[in-house]
Amino acid sequence: MSRIGKQPIQIPANVTATVHDSLITVTGAKGELSYNVSPLVSVRVEDGAIIFTIDKDSREARAQWGLWRSLVANAVVGVSEGFEKTLELVGVGYRVQKKGTDLELALGYSHKLEVEAPEGIQLDVEDAAIKIRGIDLQLVGQVAANIRSLRKPEPYKGKGIRYQGEVVRLKPGKAAKVGGA
Repeated sequence: MSRIGKQPIQIPANVTATVHDSLITVTGAKGELSYNVSPLVSVRVEDGAIIFTIDKDSREARAQWGLWRSLVANAVVGVSEGFEKTLELVGVGYRVQKKGTDLELALGYSHKLEVEAPEGIQLDVEDAAIKIRGIDLQLVGQVAANIRSLRKPEPYKGKGIRYQGEVVRLKPGKAAKVGGA
């Protein structure tokens, strides 16, 4: 039995969920998300909750059961509250500025890098931080990872783009030779 899959998802007052065959649509104040649920999993809405069940008990069906319950639970939170990730720029001369809906980053390369905001994602700049907001948790995380990959924190000085609160373990530099020869 999936411990995650058997938990019903409570639907907040400002969110509606509809199921048509295997397509579930979650609509809220911030937008709408739709998922085509796996045929191994059945989904229904009753008494203000979304309930997932499996028809045949198999290893794959139990895995899909928990997966789809988690994805739809994230959709319910996303359309009602939204998701946000914050990236910090650490390093001398590293700058970011907003150009329309896109970002322009100066990360120590010979040229500036441009990051386009995908549909459904809002990029904001505050001091040396980039805020990524959206209703789809997977998309928000992927955009944050793509921006971070432009200049990952390096292990000697810690310069680069990092997630807010991320701890970068610094390596010691070259040790000076003791004694002489």
